[in-house]
Amino acid sequence: MDQLVSFEALLFPSDGRNPHMVALMTSPMSVPDPHAPYSTLPARMPHPEVYMDYIAEGLGPRAWHYHLVEALDGMNKKFVNPYVIFYPTVSRDGMPFPINKCLREIQGRSFKEATAWRGNIIIAKYRESPFSSMVNGSIADFPILRNYFMTHGAPQVSKGSLSKISYLSLPPSLKKTGI
Repeated sequence: MDQLVSFEALLFPSDGRNPHMVALMTSPMSVPDPHAPYSTLPARMPHPEVYMDYIAEGLGPRAWHYHLVEALDGMNKKFVNPYVIFYPTVSRDGMPFPINKCLREIQGRSFKEATAWRGNIIIAKYRESPFSSMVNGSIADFPILRNYFMTHGAPQVSKGSLSKISYLSLPPSLKKTGI
């Protein structure tokens, strides 16, 4: 049996608690890493859904999206170890996730509800590709990520991208809610 491997990642809880480190579990993937077409490293599927409250169960990676942060605004070089931000997109009951109070506080007066980060946000680091070469993060990454979140709202997920989730692939509990 292939083993689960964990990497230290930063969790920004939606309930306003302080950001803290968590063990982000990954499992082997049978498909090649889409970000590293010529990589010889095995691709690994991260499981941030473990830390996402109210996320739809049984959908795995189809219930969350990710966003890559390779540099801050004004930088002319990319990070040696960029970041991947995992955020929830499909809730258990079809309702929007709660606004992330921690990130709302970081954004201060530049906060806009229309582009608010919602739910628990998990951030990992990687070297060459987010799905084949994750590395451990640390709380020392917080200032860089704070600077990013001060000026960036959440990526906008269109309703069309959520329709990629086939109604037939939904668990029976979600079919009843009309998602």
